[in-house]
Amino acid sequence: MLKVQEIKEIIRALDQSSINEFKYEVNGSKISMKKQDILTTNQSAVPQLVTQVVPDRKTVEQSAVKTEVKEKVVKENERPKETQISFEDNLQKITAPMVGTFYAAPAPDAEAYVKVGDKITEDSVVCIIEAMKLMNELEAEVKGEIVEILAENGQLVEYGQELFVVRPL
Repeated sequence: MLKVQEIKEIIRALDQSSINEFKYEVNGSKISMKKQDILTTNQSAVPQLVTQVVPDRKTVEQSAVKTEVKEKVVKENERPKETQISFEDNLQKITAPMVGTFYAAPAPDAEAYVKVGDKITEDSVVCIIEAMKLMNELEAEVKGEIVEILAENGQLVEYGQELFVVRPL
């Protein structure tokens, strides 16, 4: 069963692509998406996305059990208390705007965009997130100093996942 965030990412990808129809079926759950062209009074086409998700009862129950197991695993794998930084009220986090692969540098042999202690501005590129074979540069959107890097190079990141901790200047 796909998560809501994954479905939203598929919708965005479909909307931005030239694909007109997408169908996905696994374990009795079905997702079908199709772009429809609607003509306005000036005869220009406006795409409209139609989405239908039909999970069966067994899949919903299995998904709930998997979620509980994942939550327990995450809690057991949390960083030990002594390595966690104390979050001050003024620290800000840079989060992933999409699902994809996190890259700290523009190339495998290149130096990372930022390191702990680096000063950044709002338009500083802090990493790349690869989604659907597209390299998306992520700008900081905050001026400050990198306090912690929470993702590792090559790691798959989720939408909204925290990537950097920044102390604003």
